[in-house]
Amino acid sequence: MTSPEISLHQSLDLGLDGGTLTARLVDFPSVSGSEGPLADAVEAALRAYPHLTVDRYGNNVVARTNLGRSERVLLAGHLDTVPIADNVPSHVEGDLLYGCGTSDMKSGVAVQLRLAATLPDPNRDLTFVFYDCEEIEASRNGLGHLVARHPDWLAADFAVLMEPSGAMVEGGCQGTLRVDVKLTGTRAHSARSWLGDNAIHKAGEVLRRLEAYQPRRVEIDGLEYREGLNANLISGGVAANVIPDECVVHVNFRYAPDRTEAEAVEHVREVLAGFEVVVTDSAPGALPGLDQPAARAFLAAVGGEARAKFGWTDVARFSALGVPAVNYGPGDPNLAHKRDEHCSLAAIAEVEARLRAWLTAN
Repeated sequence: MTSPEISLHQSLDLGLDGGTLTARLVDFPSVSGSEGPLADAVEAALRAYPHLTVDRYGNNVVARTNLGRSERVLLAGHLDTVPIADNVPSHVEGDLLYGCGTSDMKSGVAVQLRLAATLPDPNRDLTFVFYDCEEIEASRNGLGHLVARHPDWLAADFAVLMEPSGAMVEGGCQGTLRVDVKLTGTRAHSARSWLGDNAIHKAGEVLRRLEAYQPRRVEIDGLEYREGLNANLISGGVAANVIPDECVVHVNFRYAPDRTEAEAVEHVREVLAGFEVVVTDSAPGALPGLDQPAARAFLAAVGGEARAKFGWTDVARFSALGVPAVNYGPGDPNLAHKRDEHCSLAAIAEVEARLRAWLTAN
């Protein structure tokens, strides 16, 4: 297998089958914030096809057909991954391709690239969006930057976000809210602890409330969403012989899309009443929207039943733009971000075949 260092200098061959192309993409390390080399390769590969108009803003690449069709479909995928966990370069074991980003979501990006290269005359006009910084704070999300600077590039009648969904349609997405619970005390020498007030000890009550919290299960349009309110990080302390005067519990609330951002914030403040709660990051969820004609037609075309999306995805941005959108990709969402992350080669081929049939049917 080619090393990641050599891969950085290689071009992408979009004539490869989907599984092999996914492996090539995985072997371009593209941790959030360092997507430049992969974006360069994607842009160069797409510009080789005369049926595509290619634009770029930052490390975000948009390719479009302009055939005058009555409907435009947008397929989107992010180029970045979470930090590599000794799982690059990729390798194959039977039907499974292992490596960072195989599931989330370079397999989906590979399907996009294959369709962009091999569908010069689709039954709908197509827009392919490849963007950066999805895995980190919302303010750096490349799709958000395109919404702000080039919304015309994203105009569409329907959008498919190629997020991992196990080759099933997943409707909507959860909202995500991050807050810091700030605890204060009085610093003192630990040999004379009675002169201080230990801020770290105060975190105990915060953690007890979170441990006792009973998350909702909510059914919307026949899909069940599950909420979660959890401490993910704790920071505090000065030195081994100092009573700490500061401690911060970092909390993440994943909430069903029937809540607004404001309602989510209010709910967290109610659960943690009496503590200082500071919002650090927020992104709203998206309702399933499966009652939309375009979504119903897509579900019928690719087959199977829909399920709720656990996690936040950029279907929320498309929803805010008034573009009906679903999640549909070959990766397994339960394997995202894991050290042994992998994707089924058969699933990659299946998703490409279903989308190709949908986009070429008379």
